[in-house]
Amino acid sequence: MDAAQAWDYDDRMKQMLHLLRITDINARMHTLSGGQRKRVAIARTLLDNPHLIILDEPTNHLDIEVIEWLEDYLRRQNVTLLLVTHDRYFLDRVCNKILEIDNRRIYTYDGNYDYYLRRRSERIEAMAAELDKVKNTLRKEQEWMRRQPQARAGKAKYRIDAFYNLKEKSKMDLTEKQVSLDQIKSGYIGSKIFEAENISKSWGDTVILRDFSYVFARYDKVGIIGRNGVGKSTFIKMLQGLIAPDSGKWDVGTTVRFGYYSQDGIEFDNSKKVIDAVTEIADNIVLDDKQSYTPMQFLTKFLFSPADQQKYIHTLSGGERCRLHLATVLMRRPNFLILDEPTNDLDILTLGILEDYLREFQGCMIVVSHDRFFLDSIVDHLFVFEGDGVVRDFPGSYSDYRLWIKEKQQQERKLQEQLPKSESSENRRETQRPRKMSFKERQEFESLSAEIDTLTQEKNELDTLFNSGNEIPDIASLSARYTVLTDLLDEKEMRWLELSELQ
Repeated sequence: MDAAQAWDYDDRMKQMLHLLRITDINARMHTLSGGQRKRVAIARTLLDNPHLIILDEPTNHLDIEVIEWLEDYLRRQNVTLLLVTHDRYFLDRVCNKILEIDNRRIYTYDGNYDYYLRRRSERIEAMAAELDKVKNTLRKEQEWMRRQPQARAGKAKYRIDAFYNLKEKSKMDLTEKQVSLDQIKSGYIGSKIFEAENISKSWGDTVILRDFSYVFARYDKVGIIGRNGVGKSTFIKMLQGLIAPDSGKWDVGTTVRFGYYSQDGIEFDNSKKVIDAVTEIADNIVLDDKQSYTPMQFLTKFLFSPADQQKYIHTLSGGERCRLHLATVLMRRPNFLILDEPTNDLDILTLGILEDYLREFQGCMIVVSHDRFFLDSIVDHLFVFEGDGVVRDFPGSYSDYRLWIKEKQQQERKLQEQLPKSESSENRRETQRPRKMSFKERQEFESLSAEIDTLTQEKNELDTLFNSGNEIPDIASLSARYTVLTDLLDEKEMRWLELSELQ
């Protein structure tokens, strides 16, 4: 028991499951969701106190809070970690060495993801220069090899061998196969997108939305975050009319054409071939007034070679199914993209291309994702599902939101630390009997009331502007101002409440 450190195993197990938000430890495994089963598997792996932990895409199906907890835990542990992941923030914060497999070779980089990108670019440039040099030398040697056999009969055999080595090296292909999205444009979208008016939804005792209202603006790009099970996927299904709200209504514009990428994937017929799945949707794929593609041409943009297009769908890998799903969504030229966990099973290179495409996307977009790098790259603001039907509209990226949360927690800690220090024994005796507001406090109270009214008016004006649907040229500075206003209001309203109790 001592050797296995098993005396407190039960307590450690319960504590870790609690941290991973598995509350019912007596639940049967078959009753758990995919995310819950993943968390149980992680807990079992970590509780064994291994010397080496091997994790294959550990962040898939985990919400952001659990991912950040796992990050902190692994960084503190004295353990060797071998990790396969597409989560670039996770990779950056946990790993100190990166192994890249390319052309059947392994390249090692001692550093984080940013260091890897820089050194990898340098390596490819050096290899390209070397390849040019090899091809130049090969041309000269080919001239020598083309001469009459008798002219080189007495030549050294090593030169002939060297020629064939050069010829083999010259076949090295440095071009990277990547998804091509640059010519895929969105359809036209009008000025009216849609409005959500007093939407409410519950599943049993779980409240998903409570009187949610929002006016979507043209080119709005919204990220949705929140704990697993809080209702993010239900929200986007309601938005498309796949699930009916309990009350309220959606008013959708006539030009809106949804494109839905679901984390559950599309229901492909596994007995059919890849090319058949696309041909069933359209025989001719029109991307704009000037360009159209056959299904075979279109699939090559998503890395399906003619041979790959003849594969049966049941033989595809997770990444191939994701690319096929993405192709069937974008071929319809939607102008309102709804992406539910689009980064699962996509490689980092494809993610980067998808991010570039979405940044330039001329339409509206809602993204549910646990990939913080992805959210930071493409969204303008966040819907934060806080639970019990509360949705906070935060004007900024995910990193901005985390910074705001951190600063708010620090302020709360400072207030708690200051309270005991400010209370002398005399003050404690005075607090036992009611105290009236002083003249100075009365002046501060009246001043606070005026300030709160002014700040509230400015915040309401910004709310109206953000929800107007009009183009906002200086959105970044206005969003920053909105965050400042929210923090100031929280601070001044707290002080106003403290003083109001002395009246």
